[in-house]
Amino acid sequence: QVQLVESGGGLVQAGDSLRLSCATSGRTISSSVMGWFRQAAGKDREFVAQSNWGGGSTYYADSVKGRFTIFRDNAKNTVSLQMNSLKTEDTAIYYCAATRSYSSVFTYWGRGTQVTVSS
Repeated sequence: QVQLVESGGGLVQAGDSLRLSCATSGRTISSSVMGWFRQAAGKDREFVAQSNWGGGSTYYADSVKGRFTIFRDNAKNTVSLQMNSLKTEDTAIYYCAATRSYSSVFTYWGRGTQVTVSS
Protein backbone atom coordinates (compact mmCIF):
# COMPACT_ATOMS: atom_id res chain seq x y z
CA GLN A 1 0.00 0.00 0.00
CA VAL A 2 1.33 3.40 -0.98
CA GLN A 3 1.58 5.96 1.78
CA LEU A 4 2.69 9.56 1.74
CA VAL A 5 3.30 11.24 5.08
CA GLU A 6 3.95 14.95 5.38
CA SER A 7 5.80 16.62 8.22
CA GLY A 8 7.31 19.98 9.11
CA GLY A 9 4.25 22.17 9.29
CA GLY A 10 3.73 24.67 12.06
CA LEU A 11 3.09 28.24 13.11
CA VAL A 12 5.56 30.87 11.90
CA GLN A 13 5.66 34.60 11.39
CA ALA A 14 5.55 36.38 8.08
CA GLY A 15 9.00 36.46 6.54
CA ASP A 16 10.11 33.24 8.20
CA SER A 17 11.10 30.00 6.50
CA LEU A 18 9.77 26.48 6.85
CA ARG A 19 10.67 23.19 5.26
CA LEU A 20 8.08 20.52 4.65
CA SER A 21 9.00 16.90 4.04
CA CYS A 22 7.10 14.00 2.54
CA ALA A 23 8.11 10.41 3.10
CA THR A 24 6.80 7.80 0.69
CA SER A 25 6.47 4.11 1.39
CA GLY A 26 5.14 1.23 -0.64
CA ARG A 27 6.76 2.30 -3.90
CA THR A 28 9.72 4.16 -5.28
CA ILE A 29 9.31 7.69 -6.54
CA SER A 30 12.04 7.78 -9.16
CA SER A 31 9.58 7.42 -12.05
CA SER A 32 6.83 9.54 -10.53
CA VAL A 33 5.98 13.18 -10.63
CA MET A 34 6.04 14.46 -7.06
CA GLY A 35 4.02 17.49 -6.12
CA TRP A 36 2.87 19.80 -3.39
CA PHE A 37 -0.60 21.27 -3.22
CA ARG A 38 -2.31 23.40 -0.62
CA GLN A 39 -5.80 24.22 0.52
CA ALA A 40 -6.67 27.30 2.51
CA ALA A 41 -9.80 27.48 4.60
CA GLY A 42 -12.84 27.98 2.41
CA LYS A 43 -10.88 27.64 -0.82
CA ASP A 44 -10.21 24.93 -3.37
CA ARG A 45 -7.02 22.95 -3.30
CA GLU A 46 -4.39 24.53 -5.52
CA PHE A 47 -1.14 23.49 -7.12
CA VAL A 48 2.06 24.71 -5.48
CA ALA A 49 5.02 22.90 -7.03
CA GLN A 50 6.08 19.73 -8.75
CA SER A 51 9.23 17.82 -9.59
CA ASN A 52 9.24 15.57 -12.64
CA TRP A 53 11.04 12.29 -13.03
CA GLY A 54 14.12 11.85 -15.18
CA GLY A 55 15.84 15.20 -15.51
CA GLY A 56 13.88 16.53 -12.58
CA SER A 57 12.28 19.58 -14.15
CA THR A 58 10.42 21.67 -11.61
CA TYR A 59 7.36 23.88 -11.90
CA TYR A 60 5.84 26.37 -9.50
CA ALA A 61 2.68 28.33 -9.05
CA ASP A 62 3.22 31.99 -9.80
CA SER A 63 2.29 32.85 -6.23
CA VAL A 64 5.28 30.95 -4.81
CA LYS A 65 7.84 31.26 -7.60
CA GLY A 66 11.12 32.58 -6.26
CA ARG A 67 10.18 31.81 -2.65
CA PHE A 68 9.53 28.06 -2.62
CA THR A 69 11.82 25.28 -3.82
CA ILE A 70 10.95 21.63 -4.27
CA PHE A 71 13.61 18.98 -3.72
CA ARG A 72 13.42 15.26 -4.30
CA ASP A 73 15.67 12.47 -3.06
CA ASN A 74 14.90 9.35 -5.05
CA ALA A 75 17.26 7.23 -2.97
CA LYS A 76 15.37 8.12 0.21
CA ASN A 77 11.93 8.26 -1.42
CA THR A 78 11.36 11.73 -0.06
CA VAL A 79 10.35 15.09 -1.43
CA SER A 80 10.67 18.39 0.39
CA LEU A 81 9.37 21.89 0.00
CA GLN A 82 11.58 24.72 1.21
CA MET A 83 9.42 27.77 1.84
CA ASN A 84 11.11 31.13 2.33
CA SER A 85 9.72 34.63 2.85
CA LEU A 86 6.42 33.22 3.98
CA LYS A 87 3.34 35.37 3.71
CA THR A 88 0.07 35.22 5.60
CA GLU A 89 -1.62 34.12 2.38
CA ASP A 90 0.54 30.98 2.42
CA THR A 91 -1.50 29.73 5.36
CA ALA A 92 -3.06 26.43 4.34
CA ILE A 93 -2.94 22.69 4.69
CA TYR A 94 -0.14 21.43 2.48
CA TYR A 95 -0.47 18.08 0.75
CA CYS A 96 2.15 15.88 -0.84
CA ALA A 97 1.11 13.99 -3.97
CA ALA A 98 2.59 11.45 -6.34
CA THR A 99 1.69 10.03 -9.72
CA ARG A 100 1.92 6.45 -10.83
CA SER A 101 5.04 5.66 -12.79
CA TYR A 102 5.36 7.71 -15.96
CA SER A 103 1.94 9.25 -15.44
CA SER A 104 0.95 12.89 -15.14
CA VAL A 105 -2.09 12.30 -12.94
CA PHE A 106 -1.63 12.66 -9.21
CA THR A 107 -3.01 9.45 -7.76
CA TYR A 108 -1.49 9.20 -4.31
CA TRP A 109 -2.04 11.82 -1.62
CA GLY A 110 -0.89 12.43 1.91
CA ARG A 111 -3.13 13.63 4.70
CA GLY A 112 -1.60 17.06 4.83
CA THR A 113 0.27 19.25 7.27
CA GLN A 114 -0.91 22.62 8.53
CA VAL A 115 1.13 25.73 7.85
CA THR A 116 0.03 28.91 9.58
CA VAL A 117 1.75 32.22 8.91
CA SER A 118 0.96 35.04 11.30
CA SER A 119 1.48 38.73 10.61
